[in-house]
Amino acid sequence: MASIRDNVQNTKRPAKPTTSGVSRASSLDLYCTMLRIRRVQEALVAEYHPADEIRCPVHFCIGQEAPPAGVAANLRQDDYVFTGHRSHGYYMAKGGSLNRLFAELYGKSTGSNHGKAGHHELSDERVNFYSGAIVAGTIPIAAGSALAAQMRGSEQVTVAVFGDGAADQGILYETLNFAALKKLPMVFICENNLYSTYSRQTARQVDCDIAGRSRAFGVPSRRMYGNDALGIFRAARQAIARARKGQGPYLFELETYRWLGHVGPEDDDYLNYRPMDELDAWKKRCPIASIEATLLSRGALDQAKIDSLEAQYAKEIDNAFKFAKSSPFPEPDDLLTNVFSEDSGKPEIKLEELLELPFDFSQAETAPLPY
Repeated sequence: MASIRDNVQNTKRPAKPTTSGVSRASSLDLYCTMLRIRRVQEALVAEYHPADEIRCPVHFCIGQEAPPAGVAANLRQDDYVFTGHRSHGYYMAKGGSLNRLFAELYGKSTGSNHGKAGHHELSDERVNFYSGAIVAGTIPIAAGSALAAQMRGSEQVTVAVFGDGAADQGILYETLNFAALKKLPMVFICENNLYSTYSRQTARQVDCDIAGRSRAFGVPSRRMYGNDALGIFRAARQAIARARKGQGPYLFELETYRWLGHVGPEDDDYLNYRPMDELDAWKKRCPIASIEATLLSRGALDQAKIDSLEAQYAKEIDNAFKFAKSSPFPEPDDLLTNVFSEDSGKPEIKLEELLELPFDFSQAETAPLPY
């Protein structure tokens, strides 16, 4: 059985990313999206503890900026994206509001979910973006979205994003089978960062070729280097166009790596679940540095443009923090709004039933655990 280190070393990647088949404007857009995601994540990391105002655990995506940029650049605004818990990159790449993202993390009423969802259930119906905390939980919901679009004849495409940990769940394979059977307009994106929480892939799966498994269900697939945004853009463009034409689903396994711990801004390397030379090796493959070097060498980018983007994103981030911190918390009367459907009975009655349950509040968690 191959070791994780072998897995890293054998990850196929181009010696140098190529802009072939990608316009100058699209190449620059990819870089801008990735740089913006990185700077937003870094800012949230820096602000996470000092004021202790962020109201939820956060799973950061530093190091994994290429997949959301490369995939979302090929989507229409009315296309759907469903992700798991490491979702900020796709939220931003799909066009979600930064102000509303920050406000949601701060638990404010101006958040994308009015301060009730926090990080783990982040969604924005304005851009058809949805996420969920349960591993593999949004995959079948994404299939439902694709089925609805197919029935409407809307030519909308649904993207289902998940990690290698979701490949441990049976619902993925049930959904692959259903999507192939119905020729659903779907693209499955597996971001394989080699670990599910603190458990490496080789400790959970005998065959680590996730892309290969989908073919057993009639879903064509491709395993790719996940830090090459240009390569992802080209491949996703073909798969999304294929799905939009009614030719059925496609799956990508994108091998990438998270730089921070599983959850929160701190490193969790004291747990010794991954070797430091592995982390260092992946940091040297920084997806942003890679595309930046490519664009600089081709004259599509210069230092003046980089400086301008850095200033633009710094200002946008500062404004988003100000917006979030100055926004009000939800009113107590809003506690039960958007929780129950209108035809399910009075929310007050549901709350009374909940309070009557034999729950020992002394057994409640006093601190959030990793999840």
